[in-house]
Amino acid sequence: MSSSFSNLAHELEQIKLQSLYRSRRLISSPQGVEIEIDDQQVINFSSNDYLGLANHPEVINAFKKATDEYGVGSGSAHLICGHSRSHQALEEELADFTGRDRALLFSTGYMANIGVISALLNRGDQVFEDRLNHASLLDGGLLSGAKFKRYRHSDINDLQRKMLHTEGRKLIVTDGVFSMDGDLAVLPELTRLAKDKNAWLMIDDAHGISVLGATGGGILQHYGLTQQDVPVLMATLGKGFGTFGAFVAGSEVLVETLIQKARTYVFTTAMPAAVAEATRTSLKLVITDGWRREVLRLRLERFRSGAEQLGLKLMQTDSAIQPLLIGDSQRAVDISNDLLKQGFLVSAIRPPTVPKGEARLRITFSANHREQHVDQLLDALDTVAL
Repeated sequence: MSSSFSNLAHELEQIKLQSLYRSRRLISSPQGVEIEIDDQQVINFSSNDYLGLANHPEVINAFKKATDEYGVGSGSAHLICGHSRSHQALEEELADFTGRDRALLFSTGYMANIGVISALLNRGDQVFEDRLNHASLLDGGLLSGAKFKRYRHSDINDLQRKMLHTEGRKLIVTDGVFSMDGDLAVLPELTRLAKDKNAWLMIDDAHGISVLGATGGGILQHYGLTQQDVPVLMATLGKGFGTFGAFVAGSEVLVETLIQKARTYVFTTAMPAAVAEATRTSLKLVITDGWRREVLRLRLERFRSGAEQLGLKLMQTDSAIQPLLIGDSQRAVDISNDLLKQGFLVSAIRPPTVPKGEARLRITFSANHREQHVDQLLDALDTVAL
């Protein structure tokens, strides 16, 4: 082994010693609230399939039918020969759903965030990001070449101070629902500040779209904000929609700019047309099946009420993400393993995903969870050494 790889092996050993080593688990069943993982049947409290659409029969049938028409692969990038009628229809429906002029599909949310920020900013511009933003947003800011500033989590005053004496284009970037804490961005305040500073505002609503709002329109619908308030909206399709991919929605000028300049759009293969068709079906279910959001709300209320009775240290959020703060990384892993032995998949989240000393159990809920699932999890949490 070369010396460089010997160094890598040493680094891996250090990660293990810090209880930060990550390992994959083998899934042998469709996604759902009851799955088979590593040959064990468990109740799943780790998935982002918030509305339970990942294995919905209508979504599956739409995918199968589209493979008969389009096959499996898209063949190329959107700008060559990969953009089908199904892609176009989904973009138009997503634009209508979000109340925006246009929408543009990306193959992943990570690629969307990197592509958008890099397309909008250059050297001499400035990007301001919440410290708890998703890694894709942070990486997008760094890769853009713009002057990169991070403000304290949801701290408008700190952001104001960092925006003094700014030059060039200015872009404020934030998660809508923060993926590890589950809390909502302070969008009304951010909107007012962005307008006052003549800055663009970009929202990553990966964990809010489909879940928040009367028809699942996400955090912008939740707060009653428009395209004029928040010019750049990114959201993913692999969570509440249950499929795969992402989209960016906004003005005609924004979308055309991304088509011309977003390298992660121009230089990657389009998602399969069958996935686009499956997503068209899931989008209809998101809009029409309002009961899914209501059931999800009831399950969250039941869990939080039970957790309070047990004295569990939950973080303050009403979203589908319910973090239980543990602190020590090894302790979080041990508790997660104890829960797995009892038949519950609850992920331990450790640094660098969260700050040092803030390891946690990230408990996520689906509309397909039943009341007994919630009660059984509470009983299990009451038995482990929290």
